Amino acid sequence: MGLLSGIVTALYVSNVIAAKDTSADDSDVLKYVDPLIGTANGGHVFAGATLPFGMAKAVADTTGENQAGFAFDTKVVTGFSHMHDSGTGGAPSMGNFPIFAQGNCPQDDINQCKWQQSDRASVWDRESPKARPGYFSISLANGVHAEMTTTNRSALYRFTFNENSGQSLSPVVLLDLMDLPQTRTSGSADVNRSTGRLTGSGTFSPSFGAGSYKSYVCVDFKGAELRDTGTWEKNQPNINKRTLTLGSNAASTLSAGTFARFHAPKDNSILARVGVSFISADQACSNAEREQPDFDFEGTVSAAESAWRKKLDTISVDADGVSSDLQKVFWSGAYRTFISPQDYTGENPLWKSDEPYYDSYYCIWDSFRSIHPMLTLVDPFSQSLMLRSLVDTYRHEGYLPDCRMSLCKGWTQGGSNADVVMADAYLKKVPGIDWDTAYEAVVKDAEIEPKNWDVEGRGGLRSWKSLGYIPFDDHDPDGQGLHTRSISRTVEYAYNDFCIAKMAQGMGHPADYEKYTKRSENWVHVYNPDQKSSINGVDTNFTGFLQPRYTNGTWGYQDPIFCSPLLNFTSCYLNADGHETYEGSAWMYTFYAPHDMGSLIKTLGGAESFTSRLSYLHDSGLLYVGDEQAFLPVYQFHYSGRPGLSAKQSHFYIPSQFNTTVNGIAGNDDSGAMGSFVVLSMMGLWPVPGQDVYLITPPYFKEVSIRNALNGKVATIRNINFDPSYKSIYIQSAKWNGKPWTKNWITHDFFADGGVLELVLGPKESEWGTHIRDLPPSLSDYR
Repeated sequence: MGLLSGIVTALYVSNVIAAKDTSADDSDVLKYVDPLIGTANGGHVFAGATLPFGMAKAVADTTGENQAGFAFDTKVVTGFSHMHDSGTGGAPSMGNFPIFAQGNCPQDDINQCKWQQSDRASVWDRESPKARPGYFSISLANGVHAEMTTTNRSALYRFTFNENSGQSLSPVVLLDLMDLPQTRTSGSADVNRSTGRLTGSGTFSPSFGAGSYKSYVCVDFKGAELRDTGTWEKNQPNINKRTLTLGSNAASTLSAGTFARFHAPKDNSILARVGVSFISADQACSNAEREQPDFDFEGTVSAAESAWRKKLDTISVDADGVSSDLQKVFWSGAYRTFISPQDYTGENPLWKSDEPYYDSYYCIWDSFRSIHPMLTLVDPFSQSLMLRSLVDTYRHEGYLPDCRMSLCKGWTQGGSNADVVMADAYLKKVPGIDWDTAYEAVVKDAEIEPKNWDVEGRGGLRSWKSLGYIPFDDHDPDGQGLHTRSISRTVEYAYNDFCIAKMAQGMGHPADYEKYTKRSENWVHVYNPDQKSSINGVDTNFTGFLQPRYTNGTWGYQDPIFCSPLLNFTSCYLNADGHETYEGSAWMYTFYAPHDMGSLIKTLGGAESFTSRLSYLHDSGLLYVGDEQAFLPVYQFHYSGRPGLSAKQSHFYIPSQFNTTVNGIAGNDDSGAMGSFVVLSMMGLWPVPGQDVYLITPPYFKEVSIRNALNGKVATIRNINFDPSYKSIYIQSAKWNGKPWTKNWITHDFFADGGVLELVLGPKESEWGTHIRDLPPSLSDYR
């Protein structure tokens, strides 16, 4: 997007939100939620209507970078579909069975309507998109104004037609056997000639995984008398046919399906109710009939808004003095955290179970760092359901997933990071989990290599156990997978094993605790103390970085700044060749030993040297906060006794990288990872995932409270001397429930038991939280 168009877009979004503000209750947090934030410039945020963790997600599908269906930096709409994901990288996701409406066919000739996806594409009015929780609308150049809302398993569309075409209305609504990434391998559609009901099914591929899935749809109408029905293929309608079948020989790009044509509606609008299912078309129909028996559009919107208010109600802030924009950044981030994973309970055809089933984990490599720790804080019931689903997936699939979508196994990006999610929830006492089976699952990750470790578990376990690292030239006779990322996999495996050790310690497995604690120290085996780093030929004056290592113990080489914004930024994605770190540089990964920061700080030359190096990581442009591994380094100054610098760094990234425009997030949202980063940062307590540790910085508000959904108790973080200009962001002293608190971290007990953490702020760093006794826990001491 060009500078001018970006400015116009930003002004437009601000004006839209301001217009909403004038009619909204000041106490209603929904007025501060803007689903359009992050819908341009690769943010891939889902802008449409959904319930919290809902399966049905309705939005207009645009042509372009449309991973979540609608993107603001596009020009045309090709359909309206009912299932999407939010914030994902890679290919577009789902968007199965789009419907599309036209007010009439030219000269009232059914053959002159627009059918094929490319032909029916209609320019959308730049001023028209309106998005709020549970609602999305947009106007098209073809004279259709489309509104949509959802329940859990169904969407409701209201199409309003203008009469400026010079002929009376006779609306046509088509169903296309298509998906966003155009992966369909087979499909079928049927239309009921007496009612106009459209049903369809298809087999599709996931966007970031292996295998295929089947999906089903059911569309009913209300508001106009049925005129005729039929099928269509490419640009050829047939009013004499009722069914259509596309075999594996049909191109996946082929547009084809069914349609219903209507007489002129009395109020120029037609309602289309769409049920979705992964079980059958009959179940898709029953889902819609059960959830929306009355086609009540306003009632459905109101129910969705109520569901969102209830979901956000566990968080409250005293926003006195805080700008409206920052409040929008905060609440919109919280909203996005509740979009995925998605509740598909009752819609899983792969196995029968009484346990919940959640899907769209994109990916746990991303979400373990902020999404799941945040859900544990503000929605432990949903977090429990998600973990129960992960454990049940282990029971039936053999391994915990590291990524999962559309009923398929997703690609593993690094370690077995569901282990971190399990440990985090175990230490924080998330209820309802079968911990014995969960422990069995994480131990299997550590001990038994799968045949295909591209989609589950860990590869290179023979080397991991014998050498203590993943070699650059690893020979793996036990399984198959992508032989890259030897550095990042090594440090992730080390931390995965530490998390297993913490579970073992609490569950009474002392031998396992010793074994996995020892393995967690393996990160040091890929640290080359002699490796130097330069930028554009200029020495950075830091020595010692993680490097690839051969089986015989000798060192390989990867430039420490490679895959940073300063050198070949995009060369370390999963499909790249020869990279030994994943989506980041060895410079950044050298800081990844969150369980053993005492040893890491000593390895890097002591606290002062560590602080200098970490500051350089941020100040030099080496770190890209739009990727999730960058989150923890924002706060790692706590470990070297400089918690004030963590607060300072947080205030650099917010608002410089996060704002209220359609470009307003760093990178793609990864199912809410960027949203949860913002919320946790602005609440002032950063969770170290996999540990019972929250690093303390001042909230961005005078006061933040979190109500524990399990027992109703309230934890409040209160700033004394709060400065909304954020010049006083340094903690001078602290009290927990009235007693002095000098540690720069706190445990989950604060949220479990409720209470008040009071922070006295000032404009300069103080001694608070700087002494060795005040630092977060570490396997090795800090001396």
